[in-house]
Amino acid sequence: MDVAADRKLFLGARVRRLRRERGLTQTAMAGDLGVSPSYLNHIERNQRPVTAQLLLRLAEAYDVDLRALSQAGPAGPTELAEILADPLFEGLETPRHELLTLAEEAPAAAEALVRLYRAHAAQRDRARAALVEGTESPDAPNPSDWVRDWIQERGNYFPELDGLGETLHAALDPNMTGEGCEALARVRLAQRHNLTVRVMPAEVMVEWTRRFDPHRRRLLLSETLDASSRGFAIAYQLALVEHGAELEAMTDAARPPDEATRALLKVSLTNTLAAAILMPYAAFQRLAEASGYDIGRLQNRFSVSYEQVAHRLTTLSRPTARGVPFFLIRVDQAGNVSKRYASGAFPFARFGGACPRWRLHSAFRTPGKTVTQIIETPDGRRWFTLARTVDRQGHDGHGERHDLAIGLGCELKEARRLALARGLDLSDPPVTPIGPACRLCPRHPCAERAAPPIDRPLAVDDWAKSVSPYPFRAG
Repeated sequence: MDVAADRKLFLGARVRRLRRERGLTQTAMAGDLGVSPSYLNHIERNQRPVTAQLLLRLAEAYDVDLRALSQAGPAGPTELAEILADPLFEGLETPRHELLTLAEEAPAAAEALVRLYRAHAAQRDRARAALVEGTESPDAPNPSDWVRDWIQERGNYFPELDGLGETLHAALDPNMTGEGCEALARVRLAQRHNLTVRVMPAEVMVEWTRRFDPHRRRLLLSETLDASSRGFAIAYQLALVEHGAELEAMTDAARPPDEATRALLKVSLTNTLAAAILMPYAAFQRLAEASGYDIGRLQNRFSVSYEQVAHRLTTLSRPTARGVPFFLIRVDQAGNVSKRYASGAFPFARFGGACPRWRLHSAFRTPGKTVTQIIETPDGRRWFTLARTVDRQGHDGHGERHDLAIGLGCELKEARRLALARGLDLSDPPVTPIGPACRLCPRHPCAERAAPPIDRPLAVDDWAKSVSPYPFRAG
């Protein structure tokens, strides 16, 4: 039986917030939902769970997304716990029920705490860098964090870019995909924009994998790019020249704090449009569903890379044609996270590393092969995950191959839609319990623990040795 399916939903704070945002009294909302004011009062005070019928009435009456209503707010208890695990708060023990109360009852205050910590962490990193470089640290947010947060606040879904991508793909050839699409994009660049594409030797390009020469109207691509990366670079240039005004307007509307952040955001939006050109939403989503989210088939159909498909899978949130709500994380062999996106919930630490029990990192031991695993987070939620190594774009042959790993996953209840999960007993599967970053993890014992928990006293015993290097008292 699916654990999530049996869990009662106590959404009092969110229902109350929805009512207040609409400017309604309890009596007015109760009338809209066909319940008594006293029953709605019990709902808002979490004395009654929200039933499936009431959720449907809420969605119909107020045009809200059920997933958005039933998920945690922008700053959930897990994210707050990650923040409070910072040594800055050492000695301050905050029980989970207090974090849950803060996230549910005062979401604006919780979000304020998250923003304040982000600013503190960014300023601390800049100060450390300034000490090393001997320069002053400017008072500005980290551009990559700002852009990542802005994208994730929108669920990594941009319908306007999907629409532009589908229209432009159809203008090339509605029945053409893959390498044929790349060829037609080259022709369109040449005929409509007097722009040619040339593949250049690596020693000429030096540090660049893609570079536009505006004087000679040439797009220069490094020979180190494989076919899928070359096709994406051409689609990126086509997106810029065809829809530069729309991309500029979206970038300005986001109100980025500085020019560096603005430039990075525009690149991210252009990448999104390029993906929508190569993998138009409707065609991509249909094949994904029909194939059981077979990444290999999607790669072959659209002539794109594993990573490009994986990233596109996190953007399928069109209300009339939703895909499986995937999350994605990309790490290098040192554990540095360079991508983190999700169309639904995201179970892993934002400010720390991933759990070593998750087989994302072990994918490096089996390069190019997909590793699957079912994991369970401390809140009891279960996730079906797959991990595989990929090559870094522009690999020049001198570094180690397969130096990045892509982790992709969804809630276990969605796994029945995946071909990779067929044949598994999803009602009673083998499960690996994992946690967030070690300083936050409540699980004990754990031989992989790399740091003591921030909110548990150590229980070191010179008479016995635990499998964990940092044993503590549970509970």
